[in-house]
Amino acid sequence: MTTSLFPNAPDVSDSDYCVFGLATCFIRDEGEVREIHVVEPIPSAALEALYKGIPTSYQVAYGKTLAEFFEGDNLRMPSEFPGEAQFCDEFATRAVAASRTYKRSQAAQALLPVGEKKDDFNYSTERKRVLNTENVVSTEDNVKQHSYTHQVL
Repeated sequence: MTTSLFPNAPDVSDSDYCVFGLATCFIRDEGEVREIHVVEPIPSAALEALYKGIPTSYQVAYGKTLAEFFEGDNLRMPSEFPGEAQFCDEFATRAVAASRTYKRSQAAQALLPVGEKKDDFNYSTERKRVLNTENVVSTEDNVKQHSYTHQVL
C-alpha cells in the first residue's frame, strides 16, 4: 500500500520514484572556502543532461523511492550516502517536485532504476557550487534601454 507523504501534495506517495545525487558543494566562511557533500533530488531533465556528459558536481546518483528518505515527518539519510553528507535546503519540497518530473518521463526512470547507482558522470569541481553566496545587485547591473522601448509606436 502506498501512502501520501505530504498533505499539500496528495499526488505524491512514499512509493514514488526519484533520483538523488551526492554533490560536491562549497561554503564560504570568513573568506575561506570549504568543501561539503550535499544530497539533493535530481529532476528528470537534469538527469538526462547528466547522461549526455555535461560537467557536474554530482559524484554519484541513486534511483530510490521517497520512502527511503522520509519516515513520517522526519528525514533519514540512506546508508549509501556518506555520514558527513547533508540534505540540501528545501529537501522535501524539491524531492516532491523532482518526483513529479519522473511521473511524466518514464524514459528518465529507465535510465536509473530503483536500487541502481551511477557514478561515472563527468564529475568536475572546476566551476565551484558555492551555496552561501549573496548576489548583490547594483545600478550598474541595469541594462540600458532605448527611451522608446516601452512606448507604443
